[in-house]
Amino acid sequence: MTQQAHEVAAQAAHVQQQIHEQVTPAHDPTAYIQHHLHPLQVGEGFWTFNLDTIFIGMFAAALIMLLAYLAGRRLNSDVPTGLQNVLESVVEFVDQQIRDTFTSRPSPMVGPVACTVFMWVFLMNAMDMLPVDLLPTLAGMVGVEHLKVVPTSDPHTTFAMSLVVFSMVVFYNIKFKGFSGYIKQFLFHPFGKWLVPVNIMMTLVEELAKPLSLALRLFGNMFAGELVFLLIATLPPWVLWVPGSLWAIFHILIITLQAFIFMVLTVMYFEIAHAEADSSH
Repeated sequence: MTQQAHEVAAQAAHVQQQIHEQVTPAHDPTAYIQHHLHPLQVGEGFWTFNLDTIFIGMFAAALIMLLAYLAGRRLNSDVPTGLQNVLESVVEFVDQQIRDTFTSRPSPMVGPVACTVFMWVFLMNAMDMLPVDLLPTLAGMVGVEHLKVVPTSDPHTTFAMSLVVFSMVVFYNIKFKGFSGYIKQFLFHPFGKWLVPVNIMMTLVEELAKPLSLALRLFGNMFAGELVFLLIATLPPWVLWVPGSLWAIFHILIITLQAFIFMVLTVMYFEIAHAEADSSH
């Protein structure tokens, strides 16, 4: 039994050594970058799941719920706590964006959706502020060879979120216009009843552009930001802290701005549906 334990330990040490060699920038910068950009996957083909994206995204969602729960338990309108102040500021900020966007009273679901989208995207983006080797190294210690830390640099995440938002906007359209009113939008907009085939084509392109623009904008910016951090990590240790610090400061603006843009576009799509419904009545 002791000999078998020693053999298992030796094999584990050999695997860890191989992982370390693969992820060291000085060994091969290209392999290092490719390794960090490769997600932890299970399954094959269509049924391939990126486990790191799923679990880190779930962690960010659970963190939002925990913070909201803690703030709710200690809610005090007279002497608000630091956490309550932060969450109230976020809610007021999002609420102001909705008020500035909508020309009439919005649906009650718009506010919670917009606030959730902003906070969730921000927290997932903020994973990019961790040192690039921290979580992959910790994961490697327990035998996990690949770990992609930033969920929003995975197109599966951004497309899934944009499709959920798009589905809610379609539901919002049908709720206020009725199913026949929603179909008429494809048939008679923008050129009237004499150009129905052209109307269908143009409206279909316009509708499909909404989830595409949401997904690709967020994915492209976060993937590029992660790639820049990895490129900086391949520099010699005595110099990488200078561009790393400068990029980290600038990246704080990027992760916040991308969360803001995703939230604003979500609100705008709801407002467009609401305005079209009002004009049709």
